[in-house]
Amino acid sequence: EKMSAEAKAQALSLIQASTDLASLGGVDLVVEAATENLALKLDLFARLDGILKDEAIIASNTSSISITRLAAATGRPGQVIGMHFFNPVPVMQLVELIPCDATAPDLLDDLESFVTSTLGKSVVRAKDTPSFIANRVGVFSMLSVMRRAEEFGLGFDVVDALTGPLIGRAKSATYRTADVVGLDTLCHVVATMKDTLASDPWHGVYDPPAWLKALVAKGATGQKTGAGIYTKRGKDILVLDVAKQDYRATSKDVPEGVAAILKNRNVAERFALLRASQAPEARFIWSIFSDVFHYCAVHLEGIAESARDVEWCMRHGYGWTQGPFETWQAAGWQNIAKWVAEDISAGKALSSAPLPGWVLESGRTGVHSDLGSYSPRTKAMVPRSGLPVYARQPFPEKLVGESRTFGATLFENPGVRLWSTGDGIGILSFKSKMHAVGDAVLDGCLEAVEFARRGLKGMIIWQDEPPFCAGANLQELVEAVAAGNINQVSSMVLRFQKTSQAFKYSPVPVVAAPTGLALGGGCEFLMHATRVVAHLETYAGLVEAGVGLLPAGGGCKEFAVRAARKAAAGGAGVLAELKAGFECMAMAKVSTSAIDAKKLGLLREGDLVVAHPTELLHIAKAQVVALSESCYRPPVPGSLFAVAGRPGIATLEMMLVNMLEGHFISEHDYNIGKRMAMVLCGGAVDEGTLVDEDWILSLEHHHFMELCATAKTQERVVHMLKTGKPLRN
Repeated sequence: EKMSAEAKAQALSLIQASTDLASLGGVDLVVEAATENLALKLDLFARLDGILKDEAIIASNTSSISITRLAAATGRPGQVIGMHFFNPVPVMQLVELIPCDATAPDLLDDLESFVTSTLGKSVVRAKDTPSFIANRVGVFSMLSVMRRAEEFGLGFDVVDALTGPLIGRAKSATYRTADVVGLDTLCHVVATMKDTLASDPWHGVYDPPAWLKALVAKGATGQKTGAGIYTKRGKDILVLDVAKQDYRATSKDVPEGVAAILKNRNVAERFALLRASQAPEARFIWSIFSDVFHYCAVHLEGIAESARDVEWCMRHGYGWTQGPFETWQAAGWQNIAKWVAEDISAGKALSSAPLPGWVLESGRTGVHSDLGSYSPRTKAMVPRSGLPVYARQPFPEKLVGESRTFGATLFENPGVRLWSTGDGIGILSFKSKMHAVGDAVLDGCLEAVEFARRGLKGMIIWQDEPPFCAGANLQELVEAVAAGNINQVSSMVLRFQKTSQAFKYSPVPVVAAPTGLALGGGCEFLMHATRVVAHLETYAGLVEAGVGLLPAGGGCKEFAVRAARKAAAGGAGVLAELKAGFECMAMAKVSTSAIDAKKLGLLREGDLVVAHPTELLHIAKAQVVALSESCYRPPVPGSLFAVAGRPGIATLEMMLVNMLEGHFISEHDYNIGKRMAMVLCGGAVDEGTLVDEDWILSLEHHHFMELCATAKTQERVVHMLKTGKPLRN
């Protein structure tokens, strides 16, 4: 769910379902997603050609059928293109654009720009070869896993434990992915590869295992039918045991020695240990990597323009953390090439095809560098695309072998770095783990605001990789509480508030550019920024209740201020405007997207949401320039606003009583929620009393410190540090 209910309703209102192709007569782009049946698609393309206006584009979402063959069914081959989205579309970034021989170059450029910036996708231009790039490599990889699993006698569940995050691949690993995709769909794709790749050196591999064909034959095609390689009985997930022809309980235990090898951070050592090990699990892992390295090296020239295209396809289409050539390069190109060649000579590979000559060139250390990525066709390093849309990505996703420098340092301390690319805009990045906020980060933020005030157009809070900020440094809090150093805790809270207020009242604009998690104090920083430019995949929340605390870096205060302003502007009253914020904090809600964060009141309506994460900095800079050029003036501190007072506290407390009696919250949750209500409503004052921000901030500090002193809160904080999960005591 990436949209609020209102935004979703608006989007759905634009969708018109129809079985009448004639209704498409006025559209600019048609994306065909009919079943993978060539005759059906050819008939559809021919019919569309007679209906659409001359300049309309026909795109196919096919995963394997030739775009050139489809284009031949129309009188507009220059307006036909493959546009292959990967499922689930809201999650997977990859879109393969496949031109046919006649596709107009301008059309290809325009579509790549649209899909990249407007849809936020990663585009790879693929050649019009069977299954293109991602499925060609990805499906082969799955077939390799299935063959090697049988060779080494490994169960499906153990294989999934081995071929998921442990080796940098998706959590669904191999067999679970097959169930989700559909075993019938997988068999169809494999059959298409077998039919269209007769001269492929791996042609004999393009054949599903007998057990897989048997499952499809009896209708057990995976998740959509409730049974496939896995099935669910009650609350238990069972896995197929081929030998017993029945399902059994799953067991995903990986031998300790093999797990230790896979966790070795030295990639070269890891692969050397895998190759040397006699454990079947280790030999299995080496084999599937060797198979993919071999396959990609032989087929690179035929399926892609450069090695970079293969990497993006596997990262963004299959969820691998590194592409195959990246892994090879990181592990030591020459050693891996020698070992793969030895496997081929010894008959251990799935094909006898030799490695191409370029792979074995003396002195080769890989295929990626700052000069570009290797192309066997041109025998040169190909730089990244020069399309104008990529100028919006000042720091694009990096490949192994590429270096990166983030501007010139303006100021740095142990917690933060303030830097610039020479345009008068400061960029503040945190150096802490998970970009958590501790003493050093707070000190650095305050110094950065002062530095910006002295001569920058503005400042952007941006991290070079997610998360934006996981919240306060709980370890520092635990250590201070354990040592009885209450003054240190108090000082940290006060400086947190001071930092948030410094962002809000900075004389130059402070723009926050988050992606990923923005929790607790990180969310409070967003709420105090002049403006937020958020990636769609921003998950914000004031989650302090989960560790037995309340937001004390200005989060409660901002909800109170915003409620008062809405009420003053003709809203439903301060209390009515407060209820959503109270529920958000008391329930420790985290937004499902940046759009949802607006609905929760964590972002403002004027904050921007960006589809592509690497465009954040570009757009944030544009916002700083616009604010600076329009003579930006910060809010005036000390302004008074109305609070809900005692009646508001009583109303919010009644909500808590109902939740407590319904056993939705614990006694300690009730205590936390009651204190939140007191802060949000301005304390025990009359309804409508005018207060300033310092008044609410002092209430935040007071109740935070009192909660810190409770045993149950201390238990929650320690539990979160140990497990990463909230304790509801």
